Amino acid sequence: MITETTLNEIAEFAASQVMGEPLIADLRVKYPDYHFTWCFDDDIGATAKPWKEYDTFNLYLVNSSEHCSKLSNDAENASGVVLAEVIADDD
Repeated sequence: MITETTLNEIAEFAASQVMGEPLIADLRVKYPDYHFTWCFDDDIGATAKPWKEYDTFNLYLVNSSEHCSKLSNDAENASGVVLAEVIADDD
């Protein structure tokens, strides 16, 4: 379980940083009980819905309660977070 307060703290911290491996390393130190992954939002399947959307990233939750990890919006069963970087289209 990841509380909404903790998820908001994670999101606020991520929003104030440059997306990348150093951010993920910092989050792993600050929140050692949770798993963190960074990827690009277009790497996430089209059917997945983010827990929260930001200008530069979308935050997805990971549920690992059953043997396979899967994306979820259920914070009560979340064991990790995916920060999916959003790259603006050049129009």
